[in-house]
Amino acid sequence: MIEVLQSVDMLLSMSAMLVLVFISGFFSSSETAIFYLSHDELRRFRLGNPRERLVRKLLLDPDRLLTAVLFWNLLVNLSYFSISVVVVHRLTDEGHNAAAGLFGLFSLFGIILFGEALPKSAAVVYRCQLAPLVIWPMTVATRLLDPVTPYFRNITRLIRRIFWPNIAREPFLDADDLEQAVENVEASDEVIRQERQVLHNILDLSEITVEEVMRPRGTYLTLSPPIHLEELKADQFGCDYVAILQDGTEEIESAISLTDVASIPKQNLEQLSEDVVHVPWCANLAYALQLSRDQYCSVVSVVNEFGETIGIVTYEDMIDTIVVPQPSRAKRVLRKEPVVEIEPGCYQVEAITTLRYLSKRLGVAFEYVSDGPFTVAGMLQGRLERIPVVGDECTWQGYRVQVTQVSMLGRTSVMFWKIGGQ
Repeated sequence: MIEVLQSVDMLLSMSAMLVLVFISGFFSSSETAIFYLSHDELRRFRLGNPRERLVRKLLLDPDRLLTAVLFWNLLVNLSYFSISVVVVHRLTDEGHNAAAGLFGLFSLFGIILFGEALPKSAAVVYRCQLAPLVIWPMTVATRLLDPVTPYFRNITRLIRRIFWPNIAREPFLDADDLEQAVENVEASDEVIRQERQVLHNILDLSEITVEEVMRPRGTYLTLSPPIHLEELKADQFGCDYVAILQDGTEEIESAISLTDVASIPKQNLEQLSEDVVHVPWCANLAYALQLSRDQYCSVVSVVNEFGETIGIVTYEDMIDTIVVPQPSRAKRVLRKEPVVEIEPGCYQVEAITTLRYLSKRLGVAFEYVSDGPFTVAGMLQGRLERIPVVGDECTWQGYRVQVTQVSMLGRTSVMFWKIGGQ
């Protein structure tokens, strides 16, 4: 009877170890599948089924999710090795030393192979299919740990203060120093010159304000729910995004990315929308890009000091500012070149063009002023102190500027003539 009971205990122990290996593989594969999702894949999940949207929502706080995964995985692995030690000890007591050694060795390799390596490898390949399947159990596991998470955080803070009380932050490099370092890189071929230009554009993100890059109100389609497919035909700008207004207001609460939608229903298009994040007009583009990536959003709503929406910045606009050698807000909005050389020293310019882009095209110096105008239209209004009309003239950076066209929609065209040059 005793031998039978011992064999039953052995069978139960090994069965429990197999179950624990499966649970360990589940947590390992879930962690890899969820955290290996790319930013673009998570952006697509925001329009998917409820499980896909939950993946994106849970990853908004990655530290919370990762803490839960590591805690439960560690608990499972400790339980597995505890049972393994008990089984090895029992085999040793019965005189089966060789069997005990082999069992311990196979137990170690079993948890490594079936609890870590194989599940993680499969999760990398099938992450888009696996992440929505495991998200419900992962959500439950995360919420079960939420009550004790603050205690873990306090213990971590206490240990850090006891053993590493004098940890100092690394000093940040100044943007001007980085600019000089990039400028000192020798551009021996075209590829390196393009890479250097991209690095310059990245560093400029901390200087460029969102107001300089945004699509102003009136240059994108805004609709109030319910939204029907026929209403999209009214989009005269051909924008890839539709801004959805709050009921009874002019403020944007969500947006639809038409390029991310495989098929567009005829009615209730607002169901395809995603939330937008809001930033003030004076925020720099680096902050807006980081906020957009952290929240997995495609559209940033720009508001003024009164909380009114004055424009939007899309994720593509921000990436365009980085990778294009001479990024232009006017080119994206108008879908054409905003600065056209009519003849040597004479240019036709759309007033929505930024002075930064115009300076690059004309080859003149540009100095950023935080409270100064940043578009041709702003420069004209500042010089004239009124709304420009056809025939108005002023000078700027050695050029004579004349307003040639003012449309009812506020679109203004001007001519630039180089003073003293024909």
